[in-house]
Amino acid sequence: MNNIVEFSDFVIEIKTLIKKHQYNALKAVNKELIELYRNIGKLITQKQDEYGWGKSVVKELSKELQKEYSGKSGFSTRNLWYMQNFYEVYKDNEKMQTLSAQISWSANIAIISKCKDMLEREFYIRSVIKFGWSYRALINHIENNSYEKFLANQTNFDKTLPKELSSTAKLSVKDEYTFDFLELDEEHSEKELEESILKKVRNFLIEMGGEFAFIGNQYKLEVGGEEFFIDLLLYHRRLKSLVAIELKIGKFKPEYAGKMNFYLSVLNDKVKLPDENPSIGIIICKDKNNTIVEYALKDMTKPIGISTYTLTKELPKEYQDKLPNQNDIQKLLVEYFGDIK
Repeated sequence: MNNIVEFSDFVIEIKTLIKKHQYNALKAVNKELIELYRNIGKLITQKQDEYGWGKSVVKELSKELQKEYSGKSGFSTRNLWYMQNFYEVYKDNEKMQTLSAQISWSANIAIISKCKDMLEREFYIRSVIKFGWSYRALINHIENNSYEKFLANQTNFDKTLPKELSSTAKLSVKDEYTFDFLELDEEHSEKELEESILKKVRNFLIEMGGEFAFIGNQYKLEVGGEEFFIDLLLYHRRLKSLVAIELKIGKFKPEYAGKMNFYLSVLNDKVKLPDENPSIGIIICKDKNNTIVEYALKDMTKPIGISTYTLTKELPKEYQDKLPNQNDIQKLLVEYFGDIK
């Protein structure tokens, strides 16, 4: 019997080793592909500068390459233009060359095409590396302005969560959520907001970040013979944490944070499993005053984030006033993602 168990463990060990090396091989192949495309882009630029060739050279080059490598869409005219653009965007930035080699070509093109700021590009590349976002997830984050919302968000996670969890948690909470899929009128009640979310819970979970699982609504807590109800209770798979959501159709009030702190204490004592991490709270309001939020969270002992929601995808102009300067953004990216390896 022992031999069977030992052999079974041996098989698992070998399979794990194979998967590890297969993953490393795929990473190496991707790195070589990105380097190939970068060098092709470099040569196109150099030859155009050297001989004064116009745009037509790219189309002709594509024809010649596809004769040799038929069926290879990687050498289409469009993709060759992407290669040249890729080279030119990062040619003077060694750090971004290193980072970009760690994600897929399609992800690189999406980031270059849709993001004009270098720090914004760095944020999305680092996010793909750290969180393993698929191409579709990446596009969703870009279209929903996750970069701006990450920089502006307000939580107390740095003080209330272990360091290894705080960065992931902070990236899991947006400063503003877009609930355009709910098709609600501007004037609506909290009950209508909750009911609309329940009807389109899949869209809601995608907007929340894609790593949440729905547990229930009006989740009942019993304390001292009284009943209390959390609007929505989710579970974050990567954080392995219960996430309590409170929905407010008005402006944030300090007492909301105290109530959430209470809910999280009860969840940790009565609901959280022994192997799960501390519960997290997110209060989603229609509006908030940043200074009031800072004071409200200052002495809270449980991890809480304060967010707002909008019913349209348009990014408010006031976001520009809320974003830190470039040096602060760079420090923030290093703090949450770590240094380049």
